[in-house]
Amino acid sequence: MNAPSAPTTRDRRGTWPAAGWHVLAAAAFTLLATLNTAGYRYGVGDQAFYVPSILRQIDGRLFPRDSALLDGQSRLFVFDEVLARATGVIPASLETWFLGLYLLTLALLYAGLVRIADRLLVSRWSIAAFLAVATIRHRIAKTAANTLEGYFHPRQLAFALGLLGLGEVLRGRPGWALVAAAAAGAIHPTTGIWFVGWIGVALVVEQPRLRPALGIGAAIGVAAGLGLLAAGFLPVQRMDDAWLSTLAGKDYLFATDWGVVPWVLNGAYPVVIVATFLARRRRGLTQPGELGLVAGCLALIAVFAATLPLIALQVAVAVQLQISRVFWMADVLAMLGIVWWLAEARPAAAGRDAARAATRPRWAFAAAAAFALGRGSYAMVVEHPERPLFALSAPADAWSDVSSYLRRDTAADTHVLADPNHALRFGTSLRVLAARDVFLENVKDEAMSMYDRKMAQRVAERRLALGDFEARTAGELQALGQRFDLQVVVSERELALPELYRNQQFRVYRLTP
Repeated sequence: MNAPSAPTTRDRRGTWPAAGWHVLAAAAFTLLATLNTAGYRYGVGDQAFYVPSILRQIDGRLFPRDSALLDGQSRLFVFDEVLARATGVIPASLETWFLGLYLLTLALLYAGLVRIADRLLVSRWSIAAFLAVATIRHRIAKTAANTLEGYFHPRQLAFALGLLGLGEVLRGRPGWALVAAAAAGAIHPTTGIWFVGWIGVALVVEQPRLRPALGIGAAIGVAAGLGLLAAGFLPVQRMDDAWLSTLAGKDYLFATDWGVVPWVLNGAYPVVIVATFLARRRRGLTQPGELGLVAGCLALIAVFAATLPLIALQVAVAVQLQISRVFWMADVLAMLGIVWWLAEARPAAAGRDAARAATRPRWAFAAAAAFALGRGSYAMVVEHPERPLFALSAPADAWSDVSSYLRRDTAADTHVLADPNHALRFGTSLRVLAARDVFLENVKDEAMSMYDRKMAQRVAERRLALGDFEARTAGELQALGQRFDLQVVVSERELALPELYRNQQFRVYRLTP
């Protein structure tokens, strides 16, 4: 049971300002968040998977060879199919769609954060401080998840929807909370599943009358999951050495191999969350729904702990679910707790002390906003001075030029060989810019091979066959082309091969007659 609550934050603070102020605040939030990600970009990061998946839904001729690789991950998602259909209804470019979805994600993230903080913090300045803290991009230790991304990612959209669902829990609206959780799960299942669990546990705690229905729903969900396991949709076998060898660069997948620092950082989340809740309860400040929110978050961390033996055994489905990302969820609640301690947690005061205490939320906001602005400015001006704040398409450079040639002047089924580290070196995957099958793209192919052992074998085979790309002679490249049905190679070197195209940096050569 919750301790007796103080009057609701809405009662103490009065009504929120007009919607126009929220529009301005959301715009400021978007600007600060984008600064802290060193600007918005298209076609980078995990879009190396999402963009090709959408393109092949739009044009079935594309990626005849890479479809098997893409399917290992895309079969878990419907987002690519939905967005491909949406482009038929609103025929804008993917660049335009992704920018719009990026802005929508940040708007929903702002709304979700406000909906939670509005119930748990008293001062508007404290809420503003929390929003400023949320714009400071940081990585959740050993999860490969960042709190913000400088591009549109369905995972971020699902996260924003999940936060909106938590806000509905705090308002005693279980129906809308469950709708938000379901929407998050549909957009990005391996993110939404944790919000389903968080919101489900919170409602069990806060809504006794719904427990029978929630129990039935949980039983159906467990049965469906077991059915997927039995049908082989989700693999339960252990990852063997051949499979694991392709994931050597993904050390975050195996929490049992973490060092001390990640355990300390992630272990601090439940400590902060519990300490904050107990302090608020002692002072009679807990709000309706708050106990459920805390219980649901701690339940996620308990699931992570309970599945560590499966991670140690390298069971495929446990690895693929990336359960450690529950700490991304815990990060929000812990950051809210820290803001409360800094801005509002204070003993009863009188006179001058009370006046000073009343200014703490403003000082907390000023400090958080200054830090967010300073860090974002540093990211843009010092770390990445070459980037605009919003890059609506890939940079107009030699890499984009050669990619445009491939997309424009080669057949849809052309198989391209390029430096396997080209996405890291030149910024964007050829699958995104050229919309062509690519022999090997180390970073994304490795990540996608996590979902399919056969694709892991494919990656290993191609890495072994290619060796050092820069050291391969023209004859060796031709032999590789014959073995793997490669039509062209993109290189920065002069090669004794038939040249099809060149610009100031790259050459495109024909490999097969």
